[in-house]
Amino acid sequence: MRILTAKYLLPISSDPIENGAVAIDGTVIKDVGSLDDLAKKYPEADVDDVGNAAILPGFVNCHSHLEVTALRGALDSVEHDFYTWLITLTKLRGEVLNDDDIETAALAGAVEGLSAGVTCFGDIGRFGRAGFKALTTAGLRGVLFQETDFSADGRTADADFEKLKSKFEDLRAQSTDLVEVGISPHAPYTVSRELFERIARFAIDEKIKITIHAAESREEDDLLRNGAGFFTTIYEKFGVEWTSPMCSSIEFLAQTGILETRPLLAHCITVSDHDIDIIRETGSSIAHCPKSNAKFGHGYAPFERFLDSKIAIGLGSDSVASNNTCDMLEEARFAAFAARNRPDKSRFISARDVLRASTIGAAAALGLNEKIGSLEKGKQADLVVIRLDRPAQQPVTDVEAALVFSSGAHDVIKTIVAGREVYRDGQCTTVDEKELLPRLQAIADKIGNASV
Repeated sequence: MRILTAKYLLPISSDPIENGAVAIDGTVIKDVGSLDDLAKKYPEADVDDVGNAAILPGFVNCHSHLEVTALRGALDSVEHDFYTWLITLTKLRGEVLNDDDIETAALAGAVEGLSAGVTCFGDIGRFGRAGFKALTTAGLRGVLFQETDFSADGRTADADFEKLKSKFEDLRAQSTDLVEVGISPHAPYTVSRELFERIARFAIDEKIKITIHAAESREEDDLLRNGAGFFTTIYEKFGVEWTSPMCSSIEFLAQTGILETRPLLAHCITVSDHDIDIIRETGSSIAHCPKSNAKFGHGYAPFERFLDSKIAIGLGSDSVASNNTCDMLEEARFAAFAARNRPDKSRFISARDVLRASTIGAAAALGLNEKIGSLEKGKQADLVVIRLDRPAQQPVTDVEAALVFSSGAHDVIKTIVAGREVYRDGQCTTVDEKELLPRLQAIADKIGNASV
């Protein structure tokens, strides 16, 4: 057994503890409290004092796309045009990058995450095996969601479902204690009603976790409500039969039965009060991605209304193709600022609110809050240690504010997953980062020379 102690300990489930400590026994948290108390209770334990720092639950990034990490910056010139951005990403991933490239990208994303204190990802992958391999290789926890292909035509729903089911079952057979497998029907505009219905029945029968991009943009809202906009151009181009439900994305998903699976809904920017009621009543959860939403200019999701409606909500970085970094402290800071600055805000968001959304909230959104997300006896020993000794962080008068408003990924000094250090003092302990860098550069060169 060992005791990890610091000037501040944030259990998240209770108030911060000065000179706090956590006792770790193998993969599990044995005890939490003051250093004095734990040292007396466990006199034989090794003590690791990290000094002027904060210990808190590992960050849970509940919405990511690790497999497109190599596209960081490659799409910035077209992100003002969501149609072009989607088409270009799809072509680069499907026509320019090969399997090795995508696996390299996913592993690089996982390493970036753990170096920023992320211990668990809710990761979506069109090439699901890449994200799954990245998480297991890096020693991270997560739910890997196998994503659907473009499947908007109901006439092919049976074949689309069988193809998805085969990919999912291949991955599920490899699931581990740390990484489980779910399904992601991509979005209301890329998945037919018939396919949503088949996935819903399968997921309910098999108890499969589901995540869906929903209510992400005005363009999506226009399509679902009015049958208009640029998505219709895609359908016409590919000869897809698709009929608008003439309602919101959330109402449409409810009609298909997919909300009965209590899915994790990513973005939820254009939701109405009625949509929020549906999300709450169905027990669905939300992945809030404020930086990605803002970078596209898609608008503000009503963060505090989700919280006040008692919906499980966590923060997600989305992909670095639409955010450019995986820094959960920066995401938390931006979440607070964006919510405070939204014209129709209903209240002021605090540092504590966004820290909860980065930890226990995101864990609940992924259905993992019984295992992770807070520092409590019996939970898994997933922790992050963040230094608080830089001049730019001083003085620390409110540790939660210091973390959210004065700190970033560069301040992480330890990341621990199930009791195992996967990051320590600037180095990933599970992956050779130096070997990754030239491989990433080779992929970047390939992308730069591509004509799409």
